[in-house]
Amino acid sequence: MRIDYSGPLPELVGFLLLPRFSMAAFFSAIEPLRIANRLSGRPLFDWRLISEDGEPVTASNGMTLLVDQASDDVHQLPSLAVCSGFDPDAYLSRGLRRWLHRLDQAGCVLGGLDTGCYLLAAAGLLDGERVTLHWESLPAFQERFPGIETSDELFELGQRRFSCAGGAAAMDMALDVIARRHGTRLAIEVSEQLIHERIRTRRDQQRMTLARRLGTHQRPLVTAVALMEQHLEAPLSLAEIADRGDVSPRQLQRLFDQELGTSPRQWYLGLRLDRAWHLLAETDRDILSVGLACGFASSSSFSRAFRAHFGQSPRQVRGG
Repeated sequence: MRIDYSGPLPELVGFLLLPRFSMAAFFSAIEPLRIANRLSGRPLFDWRLISEDGEPVTASNGMTLLVDQASDDVHQLPSLAVCSGFDPDAYLSRGLRRWLHRLDQAGCVLGGLDTGCYLLAAAGLLDGERVTLHWESLPAFQERFPGIETSDELFELGQRRFSCAGGAAAMDMALDVIARRHGTRLAIEVSEQLIHERIRTRRDQQRMTLARRLGTHQRPLVTAVALMEQHLEAPLSLAEIADRGDVSPRQLQRLFDQELGTSPRQWYLGLRLDRAWHLLAETDRDILSVGLACGFASSSSFSRAFRAHFGQSPRQVRGG
């Protein structure tokens, strides 16, 4: 979805569906456009579903969608959204790479929903751009493509590229596009049809506030968890965390037990191991470097903790 458009109506948006794509993000992008057409009484938007071979594509929820065309049959589009979910760049064939570059050279604005930017980055099409992804995928993306600027905002709309975090963020991006093209009033009417309480701006956060996620307003506890999330590679000691939260280690232990039903040590370990899981699943970093990136001094200590937490070894997560 390009930031501006001056061509004829309806404005055509292409959606490249990759196997295991996120159905939630896809429908969240499409439905506001459909409703805008209905409320305006004229076709403002149209869309084309594309797969590499023209065959139906199965989403991550197991549902299969028919598509309109194979990629090689599409030679020009105003904009194209890459719709993906798990392992998006695993589906980047040479033919698909060439096709994306041809569209780019023809002036098509390329973008990604959810993890779609993985494929665009792997194709070498995000140099010098700023993009966003689902918060869960951002750390692995940053590890793999350190030269690409990222944000944790809901969506990014630029002159050549666009991206969104997936899920309901695709709806907010579509509503923003509707407002830019056809006025805020129509965007609000579409939002109300979707029972969408308000149109979030791109600067709204993807995640709930930490206090809401934890279900507590105990300031020392919220501070402690925030510090843990910020220091996964070089873990802080419990004494350091308590000191920064202006409580004693014993008080902090009590707060974790009362509010979260676990110890600070176990909570911190869980955060580090969750990060390790995502790095193993979404990057090609070796097991030792993943362990070091999550605060473990050796591959043996990392593997022991990982197996105790998840019931399988890091190598098994890798499929080896």
